[in-house]
Amino acid sequence: MTTGQPIAFLDLPRQQARLGGAVQRRVDAVMRHCRFVMGPEVEELEGRLAAYCGAKHCIGVSSGTDALLMVLMGEEIGPGDAVFLPAFTYTATAEVVLLLGATPVFVDVNPGTFQIAPESLTARIEAVSEEGELEPRAVIGVDLFGQPAPWEALREIAGRYDLALFDDCAQSFGGSYQGRKLGREALATTLSFFPSKPLGGYGDGGAILTDDDGRAELYRSLRSHGEGRTRYEVLRIGLNARLDTLQAAVLLAKLDHFEGELVRREEIASAYDAGLAEYVTVPGRVSESASAWAVYSVLLPDVGARDALQARLTAAGVPSAVYYPKPLHHQPAYREQHDPVVSLPVSEGLGARILALPLHPELTDAEVARVIAAVRGEVA
Repeated sequence: MTTGQPIAFLDLPRQQARLGGAVQRRVDAVMRHCRFVMGPEVEELEGRLAAYCGAKHCIGVSSGTDALLMVLMGEEIGPGDAVFLPAFTYTATAEVVLLLGATPVFVDVNPGTFQIAPESLTARIEAVSEEGELEPRAVIGVDLFGQPAPWEALREIAGRYDLALFDDCAQSFGGSYQGRKLGREALATTLSFFPSKPLGGYGDGGAILTDDDGRAELYRSLRSHGEGRTRYEVLRIGLNARLDTLQAAVLLAKLDHFEGELVRREEIASAYDAGLAEYVTVPGRVSESASAWAVYSVLLPDVGARDALQARLTAAGVPSAVYYPKPLHHQPAYREQHDPVVSLPVSEGLGARILALPLHPELTDAEVARVIAAVRGEVA
């Protein structure tokens, strides 16, 4: 039975109660100047995000998915090209490859951290090269659940095989790798500001970070219909993918409080680690890194144990979620892209064992204790 009010998996109303005044002031400023498309808040946000990550350029765009699409468009990825990416991630990482007519090549992940496995990546690149039907062109590393991908190894592999390397950092803005904020580990880094992300807006939004002047200019053109220096100079086929001024205003208000929220996320994750390690397999931490803790996922021995725990949590008023129930190469949309003879055993096994617990800055210490007690079976 439930003890107390149900806990929210993501408590945006409580966040709004805490930050609503600051957000409203920013939104009111936009309502006064009425520059709803590419208003001054967009440029201000771009500057602050670039400075936060130490990147030279930031280009605000309409979503994390459009950001991924644009960085591949910038490399002229298309039919006959192979783009390597982890099988255990959200569909957006792979769907943009198919949208451009290229082929996603799925790679297995680390069983402890859930990040792309360098040894599997190398094997998949060599297999595709030997088959000779596709040209290896790019690698998309995903900073999954808040933690960084193994960027040092990915850069070495991409350099060895002459592949473009991109960072899908949709879930991990605010995380760091080897003492650096994520945002400069690849040719370009894509961000998402979907409301559930560590830095979330009030709708869709995204950004691209890069240190490359030429790519930055290209991305700015691509987000606005391929425009050149003037609105009616069309240099290329582009997208309508600008970041709305209202979303930039919301994000600016939230960014003022972001570091404190990261501290709270780490406090909760550490409490879960300490309280749950004897009962479930807690997530492995990437060495020399700090996580943004977008998602805290534990592992159970098998699907029966996972489902039993999830039912017990529900009865105790503790929500949970499964990220992800099925790897991408087993999804109907991607089955034809994957050779069924190729097994990705870690990705294929995680969906039956993984379970995400609530982790967001609005959780109180008492709620964190309730989650821990419920997992441990201490809630009647």
